[in-house]
Amino acid sequence: MITKQKLIEQIDQFPDEFTIDELVERLIFIDKVVMAEKQSINGNVIPHQEVANYIEGWFK
Repeated sequence: MITKQKLIEQIDQFPDEFTIDELVERLIFIDKVVMAEKQSINGNVIPHQEVANYIEGWFK
């Protein structure tokens, strides 16, 4: 979930004119970053080696 303050910060970084699509894309990205940070803090992560092994399987 994005905070009102984060929303204001993001809007302040936009040019004077922008599309709703640009705003929505930015907000979705910020929301995903915030969610990932919370998951990391809570220890809800996949170890690097496990990810590396999974990706390695794509190329076999």
